[in-house]
Amino acid sequence: MVVVNRIAGFAEEMAGWRRHIHMHPELCLQCHETAAFVVERLREFGVDHVETGVAESGVVAVIDCGEGPVTGLRADMDALPMQEKTGAVWASTVPGRMHACGHDGHTAMLLGAAKYLCETRGFRGKVVLLFQPAEETIGGGRIMVEQGVFDRYGVEEVYALHCDPFGALGEFRTRPGPIMAAADDYSVTVRGVGGHAAYPQECRDPMPVGFAIGQALQALPRGCDQLESLVVAVTHIQSGSATNIVPDQLVLGGTVRSFRADIRDWAERRMGEIVAGCAMAGGVEAVLDYQRNYPATVNHEAQTRFAVEVAREVSGRVMDDLPPEMGAEDFSYMLEARPGCFLFLGQGLGPSVHHPAFDFNDEAAVYGASFFARLIERRHRSG
Repeated sequence: MVVVNRIAGFAEEMAGWRRHIHMHPELCLQCHETAAFVVERLREFGVDHVETGVAESGVVAVIDCGEGPVTGLRADMDALPMQEKTGAVWASTVPGRMHACGHDGHTAMLLGAAKYLCETRGFRGKVVLLFQPAEETIGGGRIMVEQGVFDRYGVEEVYALHCDPFGALGEFRTRPGPIMAAADDYSVTVRGVGGHAAYPQECRDPMPVGFAIGQALQALPRGCDQLESLVVAVTHIQSGSATNIVPDQLVLGGTVRSFRADIRDWAERRMGEIVAGCAMAGGVEAVLDYQRNYPATVNHEAQTRFAVEVAREVSGRVMDDLPPEMGAEDFSYMLEARPGCFLFLGQGLGPSVHHPAFDFNDEAAVYGASFFARLIERRHRSG
């Protein structure tokens, strides 16, 4: 295990950065205070270029050591709209907001790597540091790609880490190919004719049609290859106002998760057919609104092998065949634009991400920052 000694030497400084960010959480694209804090640190370190306002509040910084490879390293900065229940001294100071997914830690780890790389500059080429907002919502990673960041800075490959409360401290887990799912949302609006519940013959009740659609959608994965993963979940139903009234409308909705593009297409098509068929059978109108969100996060083979080699240098615990997960990540857009790898970094067992008691383990930061630093030193060898 070769955690970088210099990085280990400023572990407490990284913890201080992380806790400051944790205390001041920001949502979606509005990560302006976090971005200002990041920029202040980057300028202290001596990065060669800083661009602000990318995807509204994102930051792109460059450490330039001349001709050579160009590698992107990404961290997300946004928090979640949740009330914190950690009881930590550094708990959120903003009611109804907290860093419950470790983005504060991701940012601190990338800052730690930046500090080290600015000090040592023992590499050739350029490191492009990508601090993005809105991972939890509308896809700040997508917006950065659409705004031409990779083309503007000549990024050739891109890498990211995500903290893992299900892995041992310092354990890296990844896999080539799909590692996280595509995440889509849908809603179905069923419109009938309401009336008095005592006289159903005078109505066109949307309720039984809505129930039939919901049951059919939940069973949809049984119609695709059982060796492929597909989740279709009905997570909410809204209708009715009183026990003696047949409503004129029912709305149900949920999420669809998949890994393969053809399975995603199949699910959307079949859902439309189910909705139309149930509506026709029930004599009502039904409309499917299907919204495609983050694509599947798909690691590239060669870059994953390389990232695993680097992780093994940093930690004695590496899993390179992690089963794919049904969660989603907007780093997927960056991996569609450039080859790279997404890895999980264990922080020791604890409350899950998106739980009000979750907190990033500052002891994990030295592993993450060392991984980023060694990845650059190996890919950008100066000798």
